[in-house]
Amino acid sequence: MIRLPATQAAITAPLVASSTGFPGIPIGRSETDGRPFRLTPVLVDAAILPATNSLALGGLGSGKSTTAKVRARREILHHSHQYVVIDSFGEETAAGEWGKLTESLGGLVIQAGAFTLNPCSPQFEPDVREQLIRSLIAAVEPGALTPQSTHALQHALNSPKADTLVGLVDALVSPEDGRWPAAKLAVWGEGVAIALSRYTEGSLRGLFDGPDASLPPTDLPIISFDFSSLDRNSPAIPALMAAITAWVEHIWLRQSTAMHRHLVLEEAWQILLSPATSELIQRLLKNSRKAALSLDVVMHTLSDLGEGRAQDLARLCEIAHVGRLGPEEAAIVGTLLGLPAWAIAKIPNLSPGQAVWKVGPGFVDVIQTTLTDEEARLTDTSTRRRKAQQALTADEELPVPLEKEAAPEEDELDEPEEWGEYEEHQEEEYEEHQEHEQPVADTLHTEPRLDHRHYAALQAAREGRLNEAAELAALGEREDITAHGINSPQATAWLITRAEIAELSGNTTQAAHLRATVARMGNNDAAWFEQPVDTTAQWHHLPGPPEPPAPTAADSPPPSGGRRRAWPYVAAVAALALASAVVWQKGADDDKREQRQEQAAAYKGVSATDLTIDGVKTETLASWSKDGRSVILSAWVDSDEKPQFVRIDAGDQTAEKRTEPLQEGQFPMPVRLEVKVPVKDRYQAVRLTVSVGGPAWKEGTRAPRRVIEFRPDRTAIDADTGQHLKQAYSHL
Repeated sequence: MIRLPATQAAITAPLVASSTGFPGIPIGRSETDGRPFRLTPVLVDAAILPATNSLALGGLGSGKSTTAKVRARREILHHSHQYVVIDSFGEETAAGEWGKLTESLGGLVIQAGAFTLNPCSPQFEPDVREQLIRSLIAAVEPGALTPQSTHALQHALNSPKADTLVGLVDALVSPEDGRWPAAKLAVWGEGVAIALSRYTEGSLRGLFDGPDASLPPTDLPIISFDFSSLDRNSPAIPALMAAITAWVEHIWLRQSTAMHRHLVLEEAWQILLSPATSELIQRLLKNSRKAALSLDVVMHTLSDLGEGRAQDLARLCEIAHVGRLGPEEAAIVGTLLGLPAWAIAKIPNLSPGQAVWKVGPGFVDVIQTTLTDEEARLTDTSTRRRKAQQALTADEELPVPLEKEAAPEEDELDEPEEWGEYEEHQEEEYEEHQEHEQPVADTLHTEPRLDHRHYAALQAAREGRLNEAAELAALGEREDITAHGINSPQATAWLITRAEIAELSGNTTQAAHLRATVARMGNNDAAWFEQPVDTTAQWHHLPGPPEPPAPTAADSPPPSGGRRRAWPYVAAVAALALASAVVWQKGADDDKREQRQEQAAAYKGVSATDLTIDGVKTETLASWSKDGRSVILSAWVDSDEKPQFVRIDAGDQTAEKRTEPLQEGQFPMPVRLEVKVPVKDRYQAVRLTVSVGGPAWKEGTRAPRRVIEFRPDRTAIDADTGQHLKQAYSHL
């Protein structure tokens, strides 16, 4: 075994580069190891990404909105996804931030006040219509709803006149007799009629009333509801959100034929802070998996949400990308999202278009979003700043040399054009890597100019001689460290070769760590790569071992007749014994090889089953890591099951949760527990003990439990009974 010096081992230690690759649209490149990053959440295995909702954070000019718009455009063009956008902010008074992109995709921009949403539409179910009207009332007069006024409202909604908001107000003011006399119903309904008159006669007129009140179409690729002309503190925003959310949930999702749908909340803090709308968003988040819906939330900081329910909603997002924030805000975000310390430290120093991405529980990396010229034009949000700068330049008449433009100041770098081009060859590279899973050795570099030692190591890896390849690389690295120094381009080149060997060996984690080391050392473009290849000793014509010198008379052993006569017999016996050993060993190796091939053919790397313990439905999952060295075991219980206690045990790892009484303003959260246990190899089965106390469980008593043996061939067995358990394929 070849050992590296301690100094080199320290440099090549893991540097937090993630090795996970996701399917879907291209987004950009990793700033850690330079690899392409792509992601379409709905295409990711549910074992890795249970939900597809996302949260985008970042200060002004960080690029969070541009990244959200680029993702939307590519999902629509590549996968025919459908989008509904709540656009609360725009630079121009005529249109919101998403206006240009929406129009370019053949979508519809609906400006508040110019399009009238009908909350009394017969397309809504009666209970949905009542809930929506109650939300409109709560947005302007929270105290107007009493038991008596609620009954008057229900009576008015049954009137034939109540097919528009104006007709509903008339039915409240002049009701017909029902279970109670009309006079009493008119008195009871006076408060809600006054509240609704804000929308028919007051400052909110034109949002929900009028003869042309209707609902939007459901077959467009994107619809943008433009709230940018409204006062941010206006009750019109929660009222419109209630109507749009009801339309999304009960009309759009049911009539849309797209494979997947997205609801984007731009400037989401004002929506999530409203009690009238946060409950609606919570329901959509909770049911997003069943509805094939992703909620994409875009906002500046989590501090805007205060504490409690709104931040709890942010925790339900499995995907987060965080652009530049101040150190204090970065610490808050990192704590809430569970980011590692290195990522939190990077957030304040990110450039425009860069973000720390967290996908599911196991992926964290810094990604640079890439744009085409067309995308930069459609997503540009710096129009006003640029106009002000141009006006200032014109007033001061500053001379600018024609040969060279003035370097932009740091504040100007938020314009998307400064982020770099999203080139066509990058898209082709993504498609090849995704469809054929080519090793990065073939795609990351284009024929790097290495000497014969590198080619010999790579060729050995390609032919399956992995141990030999690793030792050749380690030997060459040690030689170049001795000859040129540990930080030399020659030593750095061996890190790249070792990364490619690791990739060919299937160890993508080690490959990513090695590439991260190269990126951190800053020697990616070492001049050594530009040196010509030494054609005198190519990898397929390596010099053989030196021939031994011809023996001389002095070196010859003295003659021994008896020894010469015994040697043929000893040699024959030794050869026969060696041949027998080889035959036996070959048979044993063949048996092991067949067993290994059978295991490899059945290997899935994941197993999931649903259990009912103490009357509580519990979803359990085992997911083997790609390097085959660990397994993540998890249990998930919906809050509707009302669990009092949940605990999981595996090996020496334990996780448990006791549900506490809800505080004011909080809402129930699902219980999700997870442990990680080591395994010897990727084919090893693991056991998980799940204990659950249901609604009637009492503190101090032993909770019912089940012991499950998970196997990586997508099977699970009850360890106590030996019964095979049904696989929950929706989680795989």
